[in-house]
This record gives sequence, C-alpha cells and structure tokens, in this order.
Amino acid sequence: MTVSQELQADLVIVGGGLGGCSAALSALQSGKTVILTEETKWIGGQITSQGVPPDEHPWIESFGATRNYRTFRRKVRDYYLNHFPVKNSYRFSDQFNPGNAIVSTISHEPRVALRVLYDMLAPFLHSKKLTLLSEYKIIHADTENDQVLTVTVRHSVMGHSALLKGSYFLDATEMGDVLPLANVEYVIGSESQAETGEEHAPKGEPEPSNMQAFTYCFAIDYIEGEDHTIEKPVQYEFWKGYQADFWPAKQLSWWGVVPYTLEPIEYSFFYEPERFSLWNYRRVIDKTNFEPGTFESDITIVNWPQNDYWLGPVIDVSEDEKEKHLYNAKQLSLSLLYWLQTEAPRPDGGCGYPGIRLRKDVLGTEDGLAMYPYIRESRRIKAEFTVKEQHISGEIEGKDSATFFEDSVGIGCYRLDLHPSTGMNTYIDISSHPFQIPLGSLIPIRVQNLLPACKNIGTTHLSNGSYRLHPVEWNIGEAAGHLAAYCIDHGISPREVRNNGHRLKDFQDRLVKAGIELEWPKIHKV
Repeated sequence: MTVSQELQADLVIVGGGLGGCSAALSALQSGKTVILTEETKWIGGQITSQGVPPDEHPWIESFGATRNYRTFRRKVRDYYLNHFPVKNSYRFSDQFNPGNAIVSTISHEPRVALRVLYDMLAPFLHSKKLTLLSEYKIIHADTENDQVLTVTVRHSVMGHSALLKGSYFLDATEMGDVLPLANVEYVIGSESQAETGEEHAPKGEPEPSNMQAFTYCFAIDYIEGEDHTIEKPVQYEFWKGYQADFWPAKQLSWWGVVPYTLEPIEYSFFYEPERFSLWNYRRVIDKTNFEPGTFESDITIVNWPQNDYWLGPVIDVSEDEKEKHLYNAKQLSLSLLYWLQTEAPRPDGGCGYPGIRLRKDVLGTEDGLAMYPYIRESRRIKAEFTVKEQHISGEIEGKDSATFFEDSVGIGCYRLDLHPSTGMNTYIDISSHPFQIPLGSLIPIRVQNLLPACKNIGTTHLSNGSYRLHPVEWNIGEAAGHLAAYCIDHGISPREVRNNGHRLKDFQDRLVKAGIELEWPKIHKV
C-alpha cells in the first residue's frame, strides 16, 4: 500500500461527528495533540452532515449537559443574534429558538452548527495542535498485542492515503468502522432475551442483522404559487405502492403510528388544530423570528416516519449490498418529496404542493439529500460493562430511578426510542429514567488503547435507543477524550482507571472540573 504521508499525534480520532468533535475538544483542552478525520466534507455528524436538528431532554436549558455542549448551544444562538436580523422582541430571550421546532428548543440550520464547531476548534487548528483531515475514510488498521499501532485513511476524491500514529485511537465513526479493521470485539443488531434478560429483546435467537431504520434527510421550504417539482424518481412507483405489514397505510401517505402506543395517527403537513404538524416537527428556520423579508419561507428538515428506510442493513454486508440499500434509501426520500409535490392530499381537496422547494444549499449537496445517512444504530463494542434495558427503563414496577453507576462519566436522558427495523419490527418506545453513562461502557474487553466515542459504546440494541442522541453522544465523546488524555498523563490504561478506586475518583474530579455532570438531581422519567 502506497502512503502519501505519515502523521502522528497523541490522539487519532477517526470520525468527525458530534462525538468526534467533542472528544477532540476535550483532549485539546487537556493539552494533547489530535488528528481528527472525517469521511464527509462537514464535521458535526448528525447535527450537520446528516441534517438532524438536536433531539434533547426537557431539562436541557437548566441541567443535563456538559459545559462544552452548553457553550456550543449558546454560540448557536449568538450566531443568529449577531449575524441575522432577529426581531427585537426575540433578542432578549435566553432561549431563542431559530426554528421553533416541536423537537427542540434550539432547532437550527446544519450550516450554523458547522460554523460554530469550527469556531470552537479554531484556536487548535490555527496552532496546529489539531490536524483535520476532511473526506478521509479509514481503510486499514495495524494491531499488535492488544494495541492499535496505526490506522490508514484514504481521501475519497483524490485517492491518496495517510498513515496515522497515536498513543490512543478513538472510533467516532457513525457505524463503528474502526472496530472490525482493528479486530475489536463488537456486536450488531438485536441481542436475544437469553443473552441480556431484557423484556423487549427477542425470545428466540439473536438477530444480528436486525437494526434500526436509517434515513436520508433533506431540507425544504415552500413558495406558494411556484412550481419546484423535481424529476420523477426512478423508484417512485415502487415506493408509492409500498406498505409494510406493520404500517397502517402506504408509506407515502399522511399516516403513521404513535411510537409508544402503536395506534394509527394521521399527520398534517402545515399546522392544523389537534394534528401533529410534520412541517413544524424539525423546522430549522421560523421566518417569523426574523425581520420581514429575511426569509421567503420557513425551512424544515424532512426526517419523518415516511422516509425511514428499513428494507436492509448497511453494516457488515457486502459493499454491493450496502450501496444498494443506500441508493434505495435515497430513492425513498426523493420519492417522498415528489409525492409531496404532486400527489399528497391537501385539506382543500386538492393534491400536491408544487411550491415545495428542495433546499440543496442547506445541506451542501448536489442532490439535496444529506451528505450522510442518519445512522441510528452502530456496531457496539463488547465492553467491560454493557448498559441494558433494565438499567434505565421507566416501566419496571417499583424502580423509581435508573441504576446508579459509581463509575459515571456523564449523564443523559431520552426514551428507549427504536424506529422500525430491518427485521420488520415496528417501533419499540419505552419510557426511561434519567441515566448515567458508565465508564465501563467505554472500555473494550481486550484492546487497550482504543475507545468508542459516540453511539458505539457498550449498549444493547434496546438501550442504544436512549444513548444515541445529540447531548449524550457529545458527552460520550467528551469523556472519551478526557479518558485518553488522563491515561497518557498517568501512564495507565482505561481499565486501570475504572478498577482502581483512587484513580476513578481522581478522573471523575477532572471531569467535574471540566464541567461534566456525573449524576442527576431527583427528577421524573420521560
């Protein structure tokens, strides 16, 4: 293999999503040098290149996030207030919400998240403490005696490669791509009830190919009286006629199911009384927040039940199979857009909204779809400790809080929220208690100097549904960056940190000083 360059740093972080960025930031703030690679043109993962506005718990404005994550949120708000003609009536709110979305108190454009992440990393980029390699994908890893020695990444356009060396390697890729290449033990898909004791796990054999749906998001606005209809997608007729056995109607329809009751629900497009508005669901710009004439229309992200793709997994399948499902998923999203523009029933009795405009600029791509699919479920390390449904579920009689973890490295809160899966299973949506992130879930059972830094920690198919969202992924990455830095400083392994009471307390004190909350106050489940 011809290598164009060799680079070395204290930490090599493969994957520039939210976990990768927060890991890089915490390691850099700890005085370490970092190489950060990213497969797409944009760092930020689900909040940028995947086009998913923040999904957050109800207390996010007060507690339940790291100091760095709060800084990120504040800088997002400041960006709009400093650069946009926000109406004066909104300038004095400390909870300005650019999109006024149903899903978040700070729903905003992916491009703004990208700018803010670069601003937070700027001092380290300019000082060369951080080397950022965009559009680089991992292709190889060298290991020896339970250690990762090097990884090799290749530029997706130019084709040249780089050999990266470090004391610690962090896998922050969306699918856990480092794990198989570095021979790290991992699991995929759904474990069995016999393996985990989880009430909602399959009672038969494990189902490794049964993974949550993924989604190609896209952004739209709406200009009444104009026609922005796209070319009819190749697979439109298939998707127009498709209906899964567990779904109450055709997938291209206004119908879905309430995730926690599985009852049919009819959505509205724009706001209608007593109906769930898909337009408002993940809206990233509410034009009424800004002076008249700033925006022609609201802008919303389409990440809806109608464009969840569950006809096959894209992890641990052949490259041809993976490309087929990625293409099909893109066709589903484009078919949904075409249906909305041409055939979607309107409240006035008409069909279609030709004024829907695909906003390619919002996501920075030629086809208008996100640069990368929203992957809800990754490969997950076999860890020293695995978080299971019973540790966090809010539906266990007599259990009024999540399991307390002495080795907590952060906190999070989100329902056990699983979308329909490639095993043709419908939603699994269970209440959860506010939970902790145990250090044991970040430590592989064998490999010494590789750490997971996003949704690839030691969770199960079920508990992953709670640990995959924005503030939790950020916290996981931030803790992983601190852990690698701490281990370098003291010449010890992550396993020694967890299993030595003095070291664990010292490390947790470091996290607290860095603004990472380790336990929740007494609050209710969600």
